[in-house]
Amino acid sequence: MDYYLEPAKKLSVREFDVVVAGGGTGGVVAALAAARQGAKTALVESKGYLGGIVVEGGTALHSFYNLWKAFPGVEKRQVVKGIPEEIIQRLLKRGATTGHVESLVGYDYDSVCTAIDTELYKLTVFEMLMEAGVHVFVNTLLVSAVMEGSRIKGVIVESRAGREMFAAKAFVDCTGYGDLSAFAGADYIEPNDHPVANSIGVGGVNIEKYYEYFKKLDAISEYSEGPRSGKDGQIVRVGVNMNKLPPQFLAKCREIGMALVTTSVHDDYFMFIKLNYKMPVSPTNRDEVVKAELELRRRQEKAIEILREIPGCEKAFIARTSPSLCIRRGRCINCDYDITLDDVIEGRHFEDDIMSYGFHDLAPRYQIKNGGTYGIPYRALCVSKVDNLLAAGMIITSNWEAHMSTRNTVACMGQGQAAGTAAALCAKKSVGTRELPYSELRDALIKDGVYLENI
Repeated sequence: MDYYLEPAKKLSVREFDVVVAGGGTGGVVAALAAARQGAKTALVESKGYLGGIVVEGGTALHSFYNLWKAFPGVEKRQVVKGIPEEIIQRLLKRGATTGHVESLVGYDYDSVCTAIDTELYKLTVFEMLMEAGVHVFVNTLLVSAVMEGSRIKGVIVESRAGREMFAAKAFVDCTGYGDLSAFAGADYIEPNDHPVANSIGVGGVNIEKYYEYFKKLDAISEYSEGPRSGKDGQIVRVGVNMNKLPPQFLAKCREIGMALVTTSVHDDYFMFIKLNYKMPVSPTNRDEVVKAELELRRRQEKAIEILREIPGCEKAFIARTSPSLCIRRGRCINCDYDITLDDVIEGRHFEDDIMSYGFHDLAPRYQIKNGGTYGIPYRALCVSKVDNLLAAGMIITSNWEAHMSTRNTVACMGQGQAAGTAAALCAKKSVGTRELPYSELRDALIKDGVYLENI
């Protein structure tokens, strides 16, 4: 059979003001922001928990601050606040984050280290969403969009409860893969310009001995101290300059794409050890992803074997893995404005800024000028060709070098707050995303604690 014609059937319809697709890094914040604006908000997430790359793929949250330590005389400023900072404060009460501790080595990369407990992050944001009245649908797949001209009328979702349509006035795509935008007919590219990864949590390790070993090799590239297991002044981040490692050891690490940078908020535990794999095609290719998933699991086993060669890690074991591989980019969605590398490193701001950001993942090669910030314009979230859809997170910004800033966790969180707020305001006024007066969005963001540099 070349094809099968699926019979039509009636679906039950649920009405919302805003639907947020994807309960990851940006989606959690988008749903919180929309609900707090009074919108009846649905959050659709395929997994059974929330948090996305924050709890699956990173080492720390980059970054709530400007890069002040790399530029003597530049003022220290927290430039991402609002809901993302509220999440950190909730985690602090649980002892589930280091908070924003300063980098002692490697501050030309990031001036702070914000490490988190991945499991308590999942719990904390879930509780916050329920408190805000968000209708959370986990273990639920987004499978299609129902279009009415250039507007999304609703999305089709499937779960063990069956197949349904969620209708809404405004939509936010935070899927990471740009699934909703693709279903809605938006233009996109699939550059396949980043490796995929599956980071592991590693137990049975001693971070002090780990640090001392690499210090003797003069290989420490990042170092931070903060609270760990309830005690202050402990090592919470160690990064290693791979080029200073013994050649045979370095070859083993590179063979499996392993980076020796980690964070921890608990004794005897590395929160993240990252394993990378470059796929030959885009990670939207299901059949190739099967091969990548298997390869990454094999690399995890090899990673433990390598780690056991390091003093303090002789009894290392895998304590946590992600349920599926993590991406840095799948689809890149065409939006009304495409952020450039010059926008980022020149510290440009726009008349429609929705956040300020000061981190670049390729620092010190690329840094925002003079330890400042750049702005992300509202236009960069508006999906071209669709009237009521906003995109946030790793699915915006086509230029690879610029994307190495805008895709980072805290940038995604800030974009999420703006997108969720805008979607709620659009739904309330029954207008499209381009009809919303920027002044109303700006005022709402400032009221909710967002820092805008150009105000």
